[in-house]
Amino acid sequence: MKSFPRSLIVTALALGALFAAPAHAAKDVVFAVASTFTTTDPYDANDTLSQAMAKSFYEGLYGFDKDMKMIPVLAESYEVTKDGLTYIVKLKKGIKFHDGTDFNAAAVKANFDRVTNPDNKLKRYGLYSNIGKTEVVDDYTAKITLKTPFSAFLNNLAHPSGVMISPAAMTKYGKDISANPVGTGPFKFVEWQRTDYLKVAKFDGYWKKGYPKVDTITWKPVVDNNSRAAMMQTGEAHFTYPVPYEQAETLKAKPELEVVAAPSIVLRYLSMNTQQKPFDNPKVREAIAYSINKDALAKVAFGGYAFAAPGVVPEGVEYNVKLGPWPYDLAKAKKLLAEAGYPNGFETELWSAYNHSTAQKVTQFLQQQLGQIGIKAKITLLEAGQRVEKVESWQDPATAPVRLYYVGWSSSTGEADWAIRPLLASGSFPPSLFNTAYYKSDKVDADIKAALATTDKTEKTKFYRDAQEQIWKDAPWAPLVVEKLLSAHNKKLTGVYTMPDSSFNFTEVDLKP
Repeated sequence: MKSFPRSLIVTALALGALFAAPAHAAKDVVFAVASTFTTTDPYDANDTLSQAMAKSFYEGLYGFDKDMKMIPVLAESYEVTKDGLTYIVKLKKGIKFHDGTDFNAAAVKANFDRVTNPDNKLKRYGLYSNIGKTEVVDDYTAKITLKTPFSAFLNNLAHPSGVMISPAAMTKYGKDISANPVGTGPFKFVEWQRTDYLKVAKFDGYWKKGYPKVDTITWKPVVDNNSRAAMMQTGEAHFTYPVPYEQAETLKAKPELEVVAAPSIVLRYLSMNTQQKPFDNPKVREAIAYSINKDALAKVAFGGYAFAAPGVVPEGVEYNVKLGPWPYDLAKAKKLLAEAGYPNGFETELWSAYNHSTAQKVTQFLQQQLGQIGIKAKITLLEAGQRVEKVESWQDPATAPVRLYYVGWSSSTGEADWAIRPLLASGSFPPSLFNTAYYKSDKVDADIKAALATTDKTEKTKFYRDAQEQIWKDAPWAPLVVEKLLSAHNKKLTGVYTMPDSSFNFTEVDLKP
């Protein structure tokens, strides 16, 4: 028998032990969401989902905690001058972008210069257009000067669109930065197969020590409600939002899953193009609002996880006013429609901003309700690209094809300005912002302007109340419901939750073996 030196035997045993040891189990998390992403650039995203996903790789100067309370993120502190025009923002030090470049005041300037340049035609321009100038005081101090006093400015900085993108990456990729995100966030961008998945991986140089706690997140858009629910039951996904309401009880019955119904500031409404007949007649708009049974809608389409909208601005948003709900009264609806000259109703188009199963149920319910007063509505569920082209990017209000439009909104700044101004100010017609009702009220415009010019809370409260009461009276919308946010997660997954604006917080995400 051949003998071997003792040292060789020890080495062989060590190598055998090494290869026999179990490999490190990667913590790979899968999020199943209801629609595809429009972009990875939050400054050019209109949808909350795309902005929520972008929190994987991007962070802003400020943000919100789970209760929508504002917190500093990349900023250390701020001071504002007495005239309300100049903000001096101190930045955290020692933070790097994923490409290895430093986060500093020059990066703040580059990002705000980009979004405030109208030539760039970024969809979130309106949120930051009041910035007159951004200057570098020193490496970790930025000076932001506004064109006019704007008391909600810090809330705007906390909006999920207000992220810091690497200036080096913006130079390198140009307009293609929308598909090549480089931020300071916990995860680095890996790959985006647009209809299939978007994958991110742990950034080892992340500035918060010990984070992230998982290795990868794969975001999977799954439009079909039943398919999303099935992925949770088979373990293909660890988290899903929204949970299809009709599947809530089934998922609750699974011992490995937890279903969470969280409060929200998500308002669903039916906007009416007030520039076009017959919706230019307030009696027609009121008739439509009276014709819809909001309580029944909450049960039929949302499984009871919603309630009739109590106003223009939902509870949970600062300066909201309770004005309703708008009553369901068919007799009054028919009378108003007859007074407007349409005793037998009319034909029109009903578009939905979404094409998922819940939106299909909502629009079918609305179609049936409108039919009770003689309004025949043809339904079209818009895909994301169609929504952008036909509604959000339409250049000429006079030719806008949108008529009845089912959509939702959450004020991701937590303040009434962003719940009212982008949707109902006359300066917010598409493509600038999202006033799809093409509603114009001099009184509402003046109230919005006055509220932003004052820092006196009593005055602000009065101006916002006046604006909301006028909007309710003019009825450019039929306010529908405020929904609860229904999500589900595998009990092995922790640290993920939906926020009141239907965004996500997942900085603490972890996956147990």
